[in-house]
Amino acid sequence: MSFDIAVEKRRGDAQVTCRIESGAGIAVLFGPSGAGKTSVLDMVAGLLRPDRGHVRVAGATLFDAAAGVDVPPERRRAGYVFQDARLFPHLSVRANLLYGAGGDSAGLDALAARFEIAHLLDRWPRSLSGGEARRVAIGRALLAKPAFLLLDEPLSSLDRARREEIMRVIEQLRDESGLPILMVTHDQAEAERLGERIVEL
Repeated sequence: MSFDIAVEKRRGDAQVTCRIESGAGIAVLFGPSGAGKTSVLDMVAGLLRPDRGHVRVAGATLFDAAAGVDVPPERRRAGYVFQDARLFPHLSVRANLLYGAGGDSAGLDALAARFEIAHLLDRWPRSLSGGEARRVAIGRALLAKPAFLLLDEPLSSLDRARREEIMRVIEQLRDESGLPILMVTHDQAEAERLGERIVEL
């Protein structure tokens, strides 16, 4: 099983409750803004501690309130692609990718070719389009050799052509990487096209 998640967290007046059991492919968290989708990703990544429940990914227990297990975020090996890409503005695209790879350039050229970003390597993040920045952010996450991927609204704020471009990148990841992927969206068409398992919040 890729994801076995049962978490609860009170945030102010809101109670976030989520249960996910998924096999291969992409599990999609679907729902309106403010439903707690990003909070669930943060709990899986270890950035937010659930009040109760458990988080297991590919058989590894990352959090279990009853058993007292809470693996630190840096040891969970999550490849987290945030909604706003979060590239370092003072680093070139190449340096951003190398940061993800821990300074190891092995595999960078192959990944740049695969994601069609080789021509961007010497550019600065501020000069990238939304679609280019998303591809770089996904590439940086993959170069960190993650155990799983978390994608927070990876298609938001993109025009139709860029959305289709990133959709194809995500489909490629789903079909070729073998990584468990948990993705957040508020778009039902995206959820239905990409998700093997859809969980509505």
